[in-house]
Amino acid sequence: MSVYSDSRLSLDSFAPTSRAGSIRPRVGRPTTTTTSVASQDLICAVSESRGVSSTVGLAFVNLATAEAVLCQICDSQTYVNTIIKIGVFEPSEILFMNTAKESKLRYIIQENLPDPIFTFLDRRCWSEKTGHEYVDRLAFPEDVNSLKVTLGGNYFAACCFAAVLKYVEIELQRSFTLHSLRIRFEPSQGSMTIDLATIVSLELIQNLQNAKSRESLYGLLNETLTPMGARLLRASILQPSTERVKLTARYNAVEDLSTKEDMFVSVRQALKGFIDADKVLTAIILVPTKRTIQYVEQSVNYVIMLKTYVSAIKNIFRALATAQSDLLLTIRELCAPEGHRAIEELMETTLNDHVTYQTKPLDLRNQRIYCVKAGVNSLLDVARQTYKEANADATELIKNLSDNCDIVLDLKYDTARQYYICIPATEPGPLPHVFINVYRKRNRIECQTLDLVKLNQKITDAHSEVINMSDRTIQDLLCDVCDQVSGLFRVSEAIAMLDMLASFAQLATSHEYIRPELTETLAIKAGRHPIREQIHPSKFIPNDAYATPQTRFQIVTGCNMGGKSTYIRFLALTTIMAQIGCFVPAQYASFPISHQLFARVAASDDLDANVSTFAAEMREMAFILRNIQPRSMVIIDELGRGTSTTDGLAIAVALSEALISSNALVWFATHFHDLAQILADRSGVINLHLAADIAPGATKMTMQYRIAEGPFPDRRYGLVLAKLTDLPPAVLEKAQSVSEAVDLLALRRNSSSRAVAIAQKRKLLLSLWEQLFLARDGTMDDGALRSVLIKLQDDFVMHMSAINQEMGMHPDNESVTDADARAGHVSYVSAHTREAQVSGFSEDRDETEDTHATEPIVIDSGSEICSESDPVTDNDSDSVVLVSTHFN
Repeated sequence: MSVYSDSRLSLDSFAPTSRAGSIRPRVGRPTTTTTSVASQDLICAVSESRGVSSTVGLAFVNLATAEAVLCQICDSQTYVNTIIKIGVFEPSEILFMNTAKESKLRYIIQENLPDPIFTFLDRRCWSEKTGHEYVDRLAFPEDVNSLKVTLGGNYFAACCFAAVLKYVEIELQRSFTLHSLRIRFEPSQGSMTIDLATIVSLELIQNLQNAKSRESLYGLLNETLTPMGARLLRASILQPSTERVKLTARYNAVEDLSTKEDMFVSVRQALKGFIDADKVLTAIILVPTKRTIQYVEQSVNYVIMLKTYVSAIKNIFRALATAQSDLLLTIRELCAPEGHRAIEELMETTLNDHVTYQTKPLDLRNQRIYCVKAGVNSLLDVARQTYKEANADATELIKNLSDNCDIVLDLKYDTARQYYICIPATEPGPLPHVFINVYRKRNRIECQTLDLVKLNQKITDAHSEVINMSDRTIQDLLCDVCDQVSGLFRVSEAIAMLDMLASFAQLATSHEYIRPELTETLAIKAGRHPIREQIHPSKFIPNDAYATPQTRFQIVTGCNMGGKSTYIRFLALTTIMAQIGCFVPAQYASFPISHQLFARVAASDDLDANVSTFAAEMREMAFILRNIQPRSMVIIDELGRGTSTTDGLAIAVALSEALISSNALVWFATHFHDLAQILADRSGVINLHLAADIAPGATKMTMQYRIAEGPFPDRRYGLVLAKLTDLPPAVLEKAQSVSEAVDLLALRRNSSSRAVAIAQKRKLLLSLWEQLFLARDGTMDDGALRSVLIKLQDDFVMHMSAINQEMGMHPDNESVTDADARAGHVSYVSAHTREAQVSGFSEDRDETEDTHATEPIVIDSGSEICSESDPVTDNDSDSVVLVSTHFN
């Protein structure tokens, strides 16, 4: 059974016997096998990337219901996710490009789906531009922009959409009216959706400033040793898993590797011997219609590489001898010698034991010559003897030439010139006329002689003769291998998975990462930005994070360069790391499984699309709002600063309201302090800030880079930073007076109504309810739990009293002065406190702090707050909980 593939998959149909009669159609119109047009209801178009990394685009069009579903999948070499996706829709016809008749994907679909009907279209039908034009013309007007943003990063899906609609129009003679087709983009099942803008802005694969830099998430995590492992890691980052069982299995495997040093070292050592198995296996099963000497040579190379690959598998089996996790045991089982014994025996009877893949040109040519065992073909043995003698003649020629000319000569080889002579540049005097094709370089002279050129031709002819004679034996071997290639692909997948897991284990041990937990609460203790901490390892300051449904919308304020962007990016990156099975940089971490990740963090004009900063922001936010779900995670940085302050704040508030209603987890970094004030009383909203110390007289500002509760206390940090520059004092004084006047005017316009106080109380009750449930479900001992409950009670009484006091000081519709507003500021029970959900995180309390209410707090259905001194006034409260935290 494969590590993560469907056990039904089989590649046994890749024997090349069925390919000899394949003929490419001469015309551009679609050519169809047995097709009944009348019976067609749902048509699927399939397109894949040309490289070894398998990216597949799919487009499904249901002619009966006028629906279109598009998707793009980063798949494995066995195309498991593609097969599952097509199997779910059960199309009546599958479209391929006419150049993909012999593709591996088509054979896999034919093997695993019941009687598929294939149609092959000309390459001109598969146009990304045409796909976007169809979206503009056929999609519902309100869906056009969202779909175009999505398809902008999914080239193959757009091409498939163009092909399937071209086929409907040309072959079926049907067309849709304008804006009548229901089109949706559907991500791969079981994986998190990350759009292209998020991938770019979070630098998941590539650094924005330097494409060659490793300062990206992929660059950080890529400690893999095989090409298969690197491709799997990249695909995993782009499509993190949402399957709890799969992630738990990966955590167990990483923990198993990171805690067993001997096994870890053995695995890493065994992985170093692997070639690109996917590339080799794919090349073996693809047979060209016209055979050339280059193909014959490559066939020998691939057989040698296959032998190297198969012989290295047993090293993995031995390295995992002490494995205990289920995933590592599954990998070890796939690498068991019994599984590929038949292929090894085939190679042992055909190939020389000492043959291994070489990288130097001369060594590789010699390996091709001697890969087949002596005695298999007597004519082959004679041809090899001729090749051997010709090489010996070349060596003897150079030796005699060196003696006759009294010059130090070295015989070298490359694929273009074959043998040539290398003379040190220190040799005095002119070269004898016997040397031709002279090339002078800094420290040497390269040349040939006529006799050497003749010998090169003789050696080339002997080499070609040996290769051609070896070809029959090699092709027979490859045909036998193709019958068992499915098992080799599954082993390749297992090795890719092991390589990625070993890379995660390497990171966990070298960077002190910890195993995350999968819960319904996002709680991080001393978390670190995985990339930034590598750039500034000694200066980086860790931070905490905590989010639940009652604290799902977190407004982060702070001064410029205070670390807001770094903080929200670290949350997104660690979430991705947790959902690919990697440990995370923190002292403790738990994550809810997110199904979508959106990041609105870029702030620059899109010159290519002729779009301003503000327009780009609005387009991205429209995309987020159209696709957001309760299981989504969203980070937003400085939204609305591309327009006027008033409009920017208004739009930020409106978008925030929509995001709060979505029930997704949102972190909103902003300089709009009014946004924090306006939304402070909304259920699910909390205010945070990145702390900074401002010296008296604003002569110095020190960034703390630590997250703290509440909005940033000093709204005039911009003026403080301006004072540290060379602005004229008169300008700074004027700015200070204007700022104070504006703040005073705003404070006088505010009023603290009873409705606001009731909203504050309801929010306080919901926060307390959530904290008590976390305490109940935690693992703290009685003493720690008692301390937490006492602190919760004290905080609740203090903040509830503050609300009641403010209600008494400021009746409805009474203006608030500057001093009163500052004195009556109300906070809330700390939803950012972690004592109640993380065992061992309770803080020591001073003796003077061990105070508690003399009466129990009672929160009952239909009441706002029940105590002897405060009657019930909020009859529409929906909180239902009874709390008694009185300790003797």
